[in-house]
Amino acid sequence: MNRKPIALAMTGASGAVYGLRLLECLLQAGEPVYLMLSQPGQIVIGMETDLKLPARPKEIEDFLSQHYKAPAGQLRVFGRDQWTAPVASGSHAPRAMVVCPCTSGTLASIANGASKDLLERAADVVLKEQRKLILVLRETPLSAIHLENALKLARLGVTIMPACPGFYNQPQSVNDLVDFMVARVLDHLDVEHRLIPRWGGETETHLA
Repeated sequence: MNRKPIALAMTGASGAVYGLRLLECLLQAGEPVYLMLSQPGQIVIGMETDLKLPARPKEIEDFLSQHYKAPAGQLRVFGRDQWTAPVASGSHAPRAMVVCPCTSGTLASIANGASKDLLERAADVVLKEQRKLILVLRETPLSAIHLENALKLARLGVTIMPACPGFYNQPQSVNDLVDFMVARVLDHLDVEHRLIPRWGGETETHLA
């Protein structure tokens, strides 16, 4: 795998299935992935899915690699205080980063350059190195503070992508709704997929 990795961060917002499905699709597409999970994010995964993740980053890495049948080395998982991780430095910045799902608190920390943990520092690195940053915001309703933080980042070129699936493809399940959002993220990462039909194109849904 000679491509630069894509960094994926999952925070404690509801919607863990979005991040997990995105991780699955990236691995299926052969993309190298750097994964960061906040502690609340791990709790939400346990609440919203059947996955029971171990506690330590290396154990999570082994568990998810086996779960998604990823070859050794394709997925790397880093802890919140692992400051020697590649994503902590602009000299080894990923080609893109996605926070999915993204809490309003994480949005605020990124907008203000807090860098209190590795996840926030990785986003700061992606911003300063002018790489693609996508935030799949999962919050409703949005306060003026949320909107101001999102606008601040949008003006810096960050893609703000609220988790708002469309219905024009007549989804038949929760998985269809999840795939709609994941497909939009993959489009912005320039990763090929066949998750949903294209508007005005094919009429049947093709799942990855």
